[in-house]
Amino acid sequence: MPEGNWITRAPTLRRKAVLLAKVQDEAGHGLYLYSATETLGISRDELKDQLLSGKAKYASIFNYPTLSWADVGAIGWLVDGAAIVNQISLCRTSYGPYARAMVKICKEESFHMRQGYEVMTVLANGSDEQKAMAQDALERWWWPTLMMFGPHDADSAHSGRSMKWKIKRQSNDELRQKFVDQTVAQAEYLGLEIPDPKLKWDPKREHYDFGEIDWDEFRSVLAGAGPCNQERMDARRKASENGNWIREAMMAHAAKERDRSSAQTPEG
Repeated sequence: MPEGNWITRAPTLRRKAVLLAKVQDEAGHGLYLYSATETLGISRDELKDQLLSGKAKYASIFNYPTLSWADVGAIGWLVDGAAIVNQISLCRTSYGPYARAMVKICKEESFHMRQGYEVMTVLANGSDEQKAMAQDALERWWWPTLMMFGPHDADSAHSGRSMKWKIKRQSNDELRQKFVDQTVAQAEYLGLEIPDPKLKWDPKREHYDFGEIDWDEFRSVLAGAGPCNQERMDARRKASENGNWIREAMMAHAAKERDRSSAQTPEG
């Protein structure tokens, strides 16, 4: 997770405890989704191997750096806020195991979003330096967050089929618009400025107009050329290698327990 390097540098013990709780939640979300995917006939080991080999994709937003503590707030507010917009819709997806996982995930993501917004509120109402830190984080995370919803509907390779099968209930552009509409007022409350000179309210559409996303950057990050792609993959591979002995020890212990249980079972 991008926020991982701030666990040991959180400004207070309370902030550290809250961030640790969030990391624990996110690990649980991964387990929910692995369990859902297993119903399609693929094992967790296969999924992990695909991730470590680079075959499987993960969220593009994870490939951006966290340069200050304000980034932890911006991620909670913006990234988790965008995730909620997307995931609420997925609670009604036609794929039952995924829909059921989303219900619990959404409840926990709402906590993450509130935690991030609280961090940004404290910074925005702090010293000039703290407010500048919050503004800088907003400027760096705004556009990558909008990219999270995927390409325009007309350019998406899978949206049409996903909508037809009701895997998706709302299109990429609809969800992105919903996120922008709800986030502008939140930024205004903080006294922060969204980094988009084209952002303005359209009274006819009753939605905000906003500037064009840098889709070249989006495609570059997906292709593995983002700011932190290599760093993130190296960290995942190192964690997997360092954890091999733990997995082997747990498997050996489980095998011994099975053998002991079999030996104690009376023959019928």
